[in-house]
Amino acid sequence: QSALFNFHSFLTVVLLGICTCTYVKMHFPALLEHRTGFRGFFWKAARIGERLSPWVAVGCLTMGVSIIFF
Repeated sequence: QSALFNFHSFLTVVLLGICTCTYVKMHFPALLEHRTGFRGFFWKAARIGERLSPWVAVGCLTMGVSIIFF
């Protein structure tokens, strides 16, 4: 199934995208310096990961547990 039609998969893709963008911004900040356009979407995802990192971490942990056990 596509991640668009399965909410569980869509949520996994969104969490992985936020975590990946945050990681890239921490190591290569010049790649995500544009705040508009297509690259602005990744800048916003990295910003969410920076500001809401405890909630993103809880979401990743919950998603990991649900993938392993369910």
